[in-house]
Amino acid sequence: MNSYPNAYMMFDGMTTEEFTVLQQATAALTENQQRYFINIYGGKRRNPQDIMLATLLGFVGVSGVQRFMTDQIGMGLVYFFTAGFCFIGTIVDLINYKNIANDYNKEMAFESFNIAKMSN
Repeated sequence: MNSYPNAYMMFDGMTTEEFTVLQQATAALTENQQRYFINIYGGKRRNPQDIMLATLLGFVGVSGVQRFMTDQIGMGLVYFFTAGFCFIGTIVDLINYKNIANDYNKEMAFESFNIAKMSN
């Protein structure tokens, strides 16, 4: 990404791990494909702080929102109907919110890469 060396830094809450994954994933893309990748990925990725705030909702009665946000519908339903496993699961997710976001963002980077690779 020669003309956009820090294009990934525009994403809020970018972690070092996520930045490294994005650089490695897009190294083989053309410049147009990289721009397309950024557009796709930017719409799909989740900010770790948003995941943390959604997890905090679990303490006021709406457990599992963070799991719905990361397309883990089954776990979201389990959290919702069990009050976040009696708040224990919510506490664990609050501690691991960056890992939840990074795992989801890795999946979205892979998906976005495949879509961008098929273009042009």
